[in-house]
Amino acid sequence: MEIILNESLENVGKAGDIVNVADGFARNYLLPKGLAILADKKNIAKMERQRDAILKRAAKMKEEYEALASQLAGLDIEIPVKVGEEEKLYGSVTNLDIAKAVGENGFEIDRKKIILDEPIKALGEYEVPVKLSPDVTATIKVKVVSSE
Repeated sequence: MEIILNESLENVGKAGDIVNVADGFARNYLLPKGLAILADKKNIAKMERQRDAILKRAAKMKEEYEALASQLAGLDIEIPVKVGEEEKLYGSVTNLDIAKAVGENGFEIDRKKIILDEPIKALGEYEVPVKLSPDVTATIKVKVVSSE
């Protein structure tokens, strides 16, 4: 199914692009969420007229994400955890824990945007990437410390 993207999506395309995707993906995800519109003659003509507005909106969103990324880069988060013998953690620190700690510092970030290959299971300092958009990735410094 051919669609016109309203927003840039990783592995799909950039805002304003006409792309061919699976019918189910378009019908069940992209179209209902307003991320894309059907690519028929009427919408293509309309999109050509609105192309500049779509590109300006995408550039503005990218600027906002870059500003947020620079603010997050200066953020140092400390997460206190319970530890047992030999400083082993009870449980682990996940992206949900990091999202809560970031929220306590005044930034709302979806936990799905915090990229952890595997949960943190030891005390120490970690640099955790946060993928704000397909083009912008921030890095947060997370310090896991003993709560005792």
